[in-house]
Amino acid sequence: MAHASLDTFRAITDRNVLRLQEAKQAGRKVVGQYCIYTPLEMVLAAGAIPVSLCGTKNDSIPAAEAMLPRTLCPLIKSSFGFALQDSCPYLAASDLVVADTTCDGKKKMFELLAKRKPVFVLQLPQTQDADAITSWRRQLELFKDRLEQDFGIELTEAGLRDAIALSDRFRQALKRVLDLGRRKPSPLSGMELMEVAFRASFMPDYEERIRELNALADAFESDGVGAAPASAPRIVLTGVPTGMGSHKVVQLLQDCGASVVCIDNCSCYKKVRDNPEASGDALDVLAARSLDIPCAVMSPNPGRYAAVGKLARDFAADAVVDLTWQGCQTYDVESFSLRGFVHEDLGLPYLQIVTDYAEADTEQLRIRIEAFLEMLA
Repeated sequence: MAHASLDTFRAITDRNVLRLQEAKQAGRKVVGQYCIYTPLEMVLAAGAIPVSLCGTKNDSIPAAEAMLPRTLCPLIKSSFGFALQDSCPYLAASDLVVADTTCDGKKKMFELLAKRKPVFVLQLPQTQDADAITSWRRQLELFKDRLEQDFGIELTEAGLRDAIALSDRFRQALKRVLDLGRRKPSPLSGMELMEVAFRASFMPDYEERIRELNALADAFESDGVGAAPASAPRIVLTGVPTGMGSHKVVQLLQDCGASVVCIDNCSCYKKVRDNPEASGDALDVLAARSLDIPCAVMSPNPGRYAAVGKLARDFAADAVVDLTWQGCQTYDVESFSLRGFVHEDLGLPYLQIVTDYAEADTEQLRIRIEAFLEMLA
């Protein structure tokens, strides 16, 4: 019964592109985004459709390497390759692309992308103190001006508050699904948890997102069947974004006998983390909430250690695996400190995996993962 609901969810989300095209034909505007620092509530309040943009396939990377360095992060190359090939329907449908300056590679790629699509760049602070929130609030004001100018609308306080409430309902529905991993054994595999979060991010209708995610949670909450044996090592996977096409490590962990019960990245659990208390108007709230995300681009970044610690406890993890894309300097450097935290503060085994989207190192990674899991046993 529960997995029939998952099949239904897949069938519905297989129609995401068609639904988006129908909405465009009906006059709706579309705003594409690459990063969860972008406050999608502002897009919703503008009456537009916020959608994630493609960037998880290896197929688009060769085209990008004609202009970008081969040593660059595969996420950046894949994203730009989709633009060069005009092969991402969500990017093609976007009337505006919002880009956050999370790293130097992305900043320079956005300069190239702006020659092909209308791009608005949010200058993301690299700290999370009061001054940074003030600066970030100013960036949101500029984004508000751009939305009003491009779409001929007015973003009101009431509209923003309604959009915040809608977004919170979506986050709660997705959290219900992702929190199923807390059960022993988890009724959903790591691949299924990732797939649900990935597919939901492309659904143009937020009410449909909420309805279908809650239906999934209802089905699996009443299902006592585990996706892996109860004895399988429980893994919290942290680090860089993953999605369908860049799922190699999630699949390998699963194939080697582990149960990935939580994926702590911006494509999964970072979307549903608890928001900080914030006062003021809607832009104050959005500035405080969105800037609180503990990405490795922040320096210092104590929130990530707090988040990994809480998730390791909440999901009863047996180990932490840290995934880093090749060329992602922020996550790669931070891995040293994270290793110490996991070993010393959590008392758990830790494994860092540095890879890219290609399959060339699959067997080498399989050997490392199998050896790591044998150590846990």
